Amino acid sequence: MKYVDEFRDGKLARGLAGAIAREADGARRYSFMEFCGGHTHAISRYGLIDLLPANVRMVHGPGCPVCVLPIGRVDMAIELALEHGVTLCTYGDTLRVPASKGLSLMKAKARGGDIRMVYSSADAVRIAQENPDKPVVFLAIGFETTTPPTAVAIKQAKALGLKNFSVLCCHVLTPAAISNILESPEVRQWGTVPLDGFIGPAHVSTVIGSRPYEFFAEEYRKPVVIAGFEPLDVMQAILMLVRQVNAGTAYVENEFSRAVSRDGNLKAQDLVAELFELRREFEWRGLNVVPYSALKIRKEYAEFDAECRFPLAYRSVADNKACECGAILRGVKRPQDCTLFGTVCTPENPIGSCMVSSEGACAAHYTYGRFRDAAA
Repeated sequence: MKYVDEFRDGKLARGLAGAIAREADGARRYSFMEFCGGHTHAISRYGLIDLLPANVRMVHGPGCPVCVLPIGRVDMAIELALEHGVTLCTYGDTLRVPASKGLSLMKAKARGGDIRMVYSSADAVRIAQENPDKPVVFLAIGFETTTPPTAVAIKQAKALGLKNFSVLCCHVLTPAAISNILESPEVRQWGTVPLDGFIGPAHVSTVIGSRPYEFFAEEYRKPVVIAGFEPLDVMQAILMLVRQVNAGTAYVENEFSRAVSRDGNLKAQDLVAELFELRREFEWRGLNVVPYSALKIRKEYAEFDAECRFPLAYRSVADNKACECGAILRGVKRPQDCTLFGTVCTPENPIGSCMVSSEGACAAHYTYGRFRDAAA
């Protein structure tokens, strides 16, 4: 398959590994954060850590949309299904995110809630069309990648005159999360998470382009390399970051040039700007409240905003005290540092959100990395 098999060539991967080993200065350590959960999954799945020299460390970031969804938002969705009698539609991974009182959307479905897994926002619109007497709410999550489809769904519902369709909007923004990490005490003051650069998200950047990351390179002197999700993409990005650190430079490079441009998808950006505006603040699991880090539906489309249509109130809920997902999402700890990892908390019985999605750091390490830990 074009642009897949070519980027999984083992011989080329070994060549890139050799180049990284030669160019990484043995007298220093390199710490790079892969922001996106897709990169975390690729690094674990293809064993890329084993190809890197010991002084090149990869730090997992908060780029898994399911992982950063706070408990309070899941509680709102459960309330809609169980107390307001709506048909709640959302993506598959979201159904398993732990919520309050031992619940999840999956468990709320078992209690009688009409909760349905969909593959796209268009599926939710279709369900609303087929059930005109039943209120249908789409629980919309994700970064900039999944926001344009939600906008399309709202415009489609408006064009169809659907009065029973609305959206519980939980879309969040990548640049705000990167700023939050760089401004965190762990990075700025305490130095417990040294960061020399970022591997920028691929799918997000197809929408917003590479331009938004230029601020981080200029203001924080952190190089950013936008990379695809295949193993050779990630290895090439690491080599590019090593070279920038060695040269003392900090700018944005685009390894994923086959899909990402500097300006991104302008049509998608215009659509999102028409339908959504910034929230003053939004809570992220692991990052707490982050100002201007999420989107809400504009008042012109308030009839499709579930938070306007139903009497909902957000309530912040703390994570399980024994769960280290918050620290893992900030890069402070690794999955294997959590006492629940692989014992009480597994993909079949997730205690924390990082174990739910395959893009979560805990789920990826459980699937691909824990046997290496045991061998060590």
